[in-house]
Amino acid sequence: MQQPTGKRLQQTSMQARVAEELRQMIISGELPPRSSLSEMALSETFGVSRTPIREALKQLQIEGLVEVRPRVGTFVAVPSRRELTELFQMKELLEGAAARLLAFRGNVPEVELLEANMRAADAAVRDGDAEGYATLVHEFHDLIVKGADNSKLEAHYRTLMNQLAYARLVHTSLSRPGRLTESDSEHHRVLSLILAKDGDGAERVMREHVRLSHQALMAGMDERQS
Repeated sequence: MQQPTGKRLQQTSMQARVAEELRQMIISGELPPRSSLSEMALSETFGVSRTPIREALKQLQIEGLVEVRPRVGTFVAVPSRRELTELFQMKELLEGAAARLLAFRGNVPEVELLEANMRAADAAVRDGDAEGYATLVHEFHDLIVKGADNSKLEAHYRTLMNQLAYARLVHTSLSRPGRLTESDSEHHRVLSLILAKDGDGAERVMREHVRLSHQALMAGMDERQS
């Protein structure tokens, strides 16, 4: 017997809420990599039945945030080195394209916000505030993607950033000696080309910046494992 429409909609809404909350817990690191995700425990945590939990975990598995091991359990996924490289290659392409599109748009609100972001970032670097700078890094890249004004590009970017759980990774990248200052300088170069409406230059320098961030991340990961 088919469920009434109202009940189906309620379950769909519940599943979406659980998926979004779990997604944010994984991205923020509240649920660390390799954490076990028990349907029963999550059901108690969220105060819902196991059905929306199960469906939410399926959705997060599709997004690459959750790994299901048959007859073992469900866990917060940990991208392999190869997967990280592939994700950063896509990040480079998308952010390079976004910088190019933003440069061609001229004086839009996101440009003014980027200038304010850079002033705050410079202050964070002077103060040695790596935590504050990491937040500003995320905002800088986010503003460039929003400023591109391309909904398809932005949708792919959001999925990609979820898979990377970038909020965690950026701290590892910035832990490299001198990386804080280098990153800030690279952001300045990107912004100056956007302000000059140099789309080709903005794309090239943005892609170079993402490659350097990836290299710093991998070096930081190697150091932590040694």
